[in-house]
Amino acid sequence: MTGQWGLTVPLAGVPLPDHAALLAQLPSLGYTDVWTSEVSGTDAFTPLTLASVWSPTLRLGTAIVPVFTRGPGLLAMQAAALAEVAPGRFAFGIGASSPVVVGDWNAVPFDRPFERSRDVLRFLRQALAGELVDGAFETFTVRRFRLERAPAVPPKLLLAGLRARMLRLAAAEADGAILNWLSAGDVATARAELSGAPDGFEVAARIFVCPTADPAEARETGRRLIAAYLTVPAYAAFHRWLGRGEVLKPMWDAWAAGDRKGAVRAIPDEVVDDLIVHGSPDACREHVRRYAEAGVTTPVIALLPTRELTAGGAPALLDTLRALGGRS
Repeated sequence: MTGQWGLTVPLAGVPLPDHAALLAQLPSLGYTDVWTSEVSGTDAFTPLTLASVWSPTLRLGTAIVPVFTRGPGLLAMQAAALAEVAPGRFAFGIGASSPVVVGDWNAVPFDRPFERSRDVLRFLRQALAGELVDGAFETFTVRRFRLERAPAVPPKLLLAGLRARMLRLAAAEADGAILNWLSAGDVATARAELSGAPDGFEVAARIFVCPTADPAEARETGRRLIAAYLTVPAYAAFHRWLGRGEVLKPMWDAWAAGDRKGAVRAIPDEVVDDLIVHGSPDACREHVRRYAEAGVTTPVIALLPTRELTAGGAPALLDTLRALGGRS
């Protein structure tokens, strides 16, 4: 059984300043980690910087910071600053992200994502160790960069991977891998590509959790998310690799034809039930444990909003988080 149990922050519907009291309680509720992402809400670093003060025992992780939207030096500086305020408690997860986030929203060409991810990983390994970095990588060149405040304890470097090539790179050169949008049954397929990883290699996975006794609500929420994410080319290729090509083809065909509602309707219940953990909070917690039993060392809950949580306000949220916590 894993010793790590994470929660994605910030939580939907909770203002960022209101997380102070909540984060202070998380360790007593059975959480060891808080993890952030970077899409179109908060940036990845600000919530973790606040969490380092609000709850100084929690482990902090990013899943993920894109390798395209900041220059290599700035990535190193932000990671070093967080590693300085939370020594030994920061896992720096990076990844390619997507053409939408990188190109459409940040006006950066999404070129050669595998090579860029590999080069940024190698640069960060040197820079965060306090080394002088001077030379050409395949996708960029850095001239005489050295961190002025190299962290005494460099953060662990994790690489997000969906298919074999990126997962094998993570196993060979990173301290861990980050998984996303897969079922507990899919973990074995991903882990098979991580063979040869060193002892202590971390496998983190973001797991979407919709704690409601109403399966119709959970499936409606899940279908909207699946249609939004799994139509992205990288995620579509990932699920073809996992063996869902035939069952998801009607969704992809409808999406390509511009029929967004039809795409949502085309997603079968069994796909939603595979990829979205739902049911009572206790049932959800046990489902998340199946990811850990399959080889995820750091399950990270991404809590989805429900009618019960909205109606119940802060007390309902706290009760739900307590029930979902990773206590033995």
